[in-house]
Order: sequence, then C-alpha cells, then structure tokens
Amino acid sequence: MSACGEVVPVGLGAAWRHDYSEKVPPKTSMKVRFADEALDVLARYLEIPCLSPAYDPAWATAGHLDRAAEFLADWAKNRPIGGIRVDVHRLEGRTPVLVCEIPATDPEASGTVMLYGHFDKQPPLGNWSPGLDPFRPIVRGDRLYGRGSADDGYSLFAALLAVESVEKAGRRHPRCVVLIEGSEESASPDLEAHLDALTERLVGTDLLVCLDSGAPTFDRLWLTQSLRGNAVVTVDIRVLERGVHSGTASGVVPSSFRVLRQLLNRLEDPDTGEVLLPALSAQPPADQVRRLEDLASELGDVVAGQLPVLEGVELAGDGPAERLLRQAWRPAMSVIGIDGMPSVSEGGNVVHAGTTANLSFRLPPSVDAVTATASIVDVLKQDPPSGAKVTVTAHPPASGWSCPRLAPWLLEALDKASTTAFGRKAGWTSEGGTIPFLATLGKRFPGVQIVATGVLGPGSNAHSIDESLHIPTAESVTLSAAHLLEAHAERTRGRPASPIA
Repeated sequence: MSACGEVVPVGLGAAWRHDYSEKVPPKTSMKVRFADEALDVLARYLEIPCLSPAYDPAWATAGHLDRAAEFLADWAKNRPIGGIRVDVHRLEGRTPVLVCEIPATDPEASGTVMLYGHFDKQPPLGNWSPGLDPFRPIVRGDRLYGRGSADDGYSLFAALLAVESVEKAGRRHPRCVVLIEGSEESASPDLEAHLDALTERLVGTDLLVCLDSGAPTFDRLWLTQSLRGNAVVTVDIRVLERGVHSGTASGVVPSSFRVLRQLLNRLEDPDTGEVLLPALSAQPPADQVRRLEDLASELGDVVAGQLPVLEGVELAGDGPAERLLRQAWRPAMSVIGIDGMPSVSEGGNVVHAGTTANLSFRLPPSVDAVTATASIVDVLKQDPPSGAKVTVTAHPPASGWSCPRLAPWLLEALDKASTTAFGRKAGWTSEGGTIPFLATLGKRFPGVQIVATGVLGPGSNAHSIDESLHIPTAESVTLSAAHLLEAHAERTRGRPASPIA
C-alpha cells in the first residue's frame, strides 16, 4: 500500500479486503464475495490493452483481445460451478467470444437465461489524473480504477459469481449461458456471425440479462428502459492538392474548414444544436416519459449532476426532466474527431489542402439506424459548397433499443432482488449511449424478456479518463442477478420450455 492509501490489487492476498456483506441487507442466505473472488483477477485483466477493433485495426496480430479472452476463460474454467463448459468461440477474421454454458441445477426448470457482457475496451482517451493509468489497476477507497473495470470487465465475474452463489446456498438456477463478446465498443460488428454459429446453444433462451448499462445512483438496481442508437460518418473535404501560404491563397481558395461548417449547418441548427433531419427524430412512449419525470422528481437534475460542466456554461433543456428526455430520446450530433489541422503550437500561415471530420449522431431508440445513416450521407453529398470535393464514408450503424413490456413475475422478481441486495426496490432510467447487442437480440428473438442493468453510475467515467468500478455496487448487482436466476428457476419449474430458435 502506498503512502496515499492506494493499492495495486495484483496478488495482494490479505493486504486489501473489505467485508461488503455488511453493506448488504442480511435477509438472504446467498453470499457474494466479489472482492475476495474477483478483484485480483479483474485487476490483472485491466493491465491488458485489449482495445476494441475500431481503435486497434491490427488487433488480430497484436493479440491483446485473444489474450484477454483466454485469460478470462482460464478463470472461468476453475470456478466451482457444476457442469460448467467454457470455451473461446472463434470465427475467421472475427474477434473472439467467451462462452460459458451451465446446466440447470433442477431438471424440471425450463428455459435458459443468457447473461451478457463484453471484454473489449475503449482507448485511454487522454492523460488520466495523477496516480492513475488506464492499464495500471489502482484501488482508491471503494473504487477500482482502470480502463475496462466497469465497462465491462466486471461482467464475467458478476455473472459466474451469481450462478456460484446460488449453488453454494443450495438453491436452484436455470440453464445459463454467459456470453462475453469482444467487439461491443465497435458497435458489435462480429456478434451476428457468432450468434449464427451458436444458434443451437442459445435455443430455449427466454431471458437476457445485460450487465453493460448504467445507474444514476448506487442505492438500488437500476433497469434501463431505452438506449439511443448511433450513426457515425466520416466527411472528407479537399480543396487543394497541397497546402499553400495563406498570403497567396486566402480570400481566393475556399477554406475546407468553412466548407465543413456549411455542411454541418445542414445537419444541425448552429445556434441551438437541434438536429434538422426528420429521419433522425421520433416520439418517446408515454410510459417512458412518465418514468423519466418521476426520476427527475426524486433525484433532481441527474444529467447535469453527471457532467463536469464549467461554470457559466448553459445546458440545453428546460429543467431536469427535459434534460433526461433529451439524453434519452432526442437526436444529437457531435464532432468526435478531426484531421487536417495542425496543433496551435505547430500551425503556420497555411490554407490547408483539406479537412476530415468524424461525425457521431445519437439516435432515438425507435429510429432505424440504417435509414438515418443514409439520410445523413445524402444531405452531406448534395451540392458541395464552393465545388469542393466532398467524400462521405458511413461506418456500421447501431440501432437503439426500447425495452419491451416485462412480465409481471419478472417485475416482481426484480423488485425483490433489488430490495434484498440494495435495500430498495428497482428503479427505471434511460441511457443516452448504445448497446447494439440489445437491438440485435431483440430483433433476432422477439419473444425474449430483456433486463438491462449495470454498474456505470456516478464517477464511473465510461469511455472517459479515470474509469472506475464501484466495488460495493458490483457486489450488489451480482447478488441481484443471483436472486433473479433463482426466481426464474422457481417460475419455470415444471413448465414446458418455450424455445426461441
């Protein structure tokens, strides 16, 4: 342990242990020891720079994704779970998928629960705070810092420890399939191919538990009712064969940056940021609007509270409920990358040959991402300003997701699981991000019940610097999953299976 109270939790043995069971309501015989059983191994996983393929085009030769998959598989194979089958599923040219198949403890329990997560990571993004590093795990207080800790490295550990705790307590659980993919942060381009190949092993799935979502607070199990989709395009603007001294070219040659501004004005209002394309808008369901209003009434300005906004910056939206609605159901455009501009310290008096920008559009949950992307491309290609050469490249889009109505037994089971693990009933929220897997599975298996939850709460900083896992919440989410598995087994015991083929 360092002088400032930090711990590098690798091989720490008894040097760092908290009894998180003291923070869990005691009325349950099931115990989860996330810190004891998972923390050391999770920390070693954090040291692997297994970036998603969108951020590491040479991932296949670099080997980090394969290394991470095998590392996690080795841990899974050694868990004391009856009949567990663990393998790394591989397809030519695709990122690997870790699959853990676990038989039901009761032969009369029908159906299969799939528990989903991912092990690929976002890039570091920038310089982390002093003492922190994306690939050097550090514990400070109740948090484990490192890229991939909460998004989504904890998921395999939570899924298997949930199953394990049911068995150790002598309770029943259904057949389970834990699927941890390796391309989620790139919009899951490899997932469909794996699902095709794994069809026989997924037959009978009637409940999906996704462990990759967020939470406004750490005081209950939060359920996600919707996620926005995502469309990304690269627009390249060329005006010269090479850069030219601004004394010669400025005022004569159109600025490629000005052309970019003109194109962006076709897509969004430059004063308000409102997206102008009708194909990118949709109306939210009334019940989801009501839940967001209830959330704002209870917790206040949740969105503003999550953001490190500088003093004086005015946020869009007329109040907390409107900001939640904008985050969940309004389209928005962000310029997430730009080439062709030197740094301020290196830039000279030059009219540049071109500018290239990556544009990311968050889409309402019910908008078809393919249709939206086509609309964006069409608008950018029409009548190029000043005759500039404009090339638009569309990247694989990801549709959003809106939670189907859950069965009464499942709603009751979720409330009971949350009350047992956290001391409060489950809550509902929406996420402004995208989990492509949910839309994929929802279309593929239209009858499946889907529960989206996770640990990405205040200060988790997913995709940003200083990502961290709140360890007590990981413990409680794991315990919630264990009780949900038991409830599923009790619900389906003796009932005929309803296989989803």
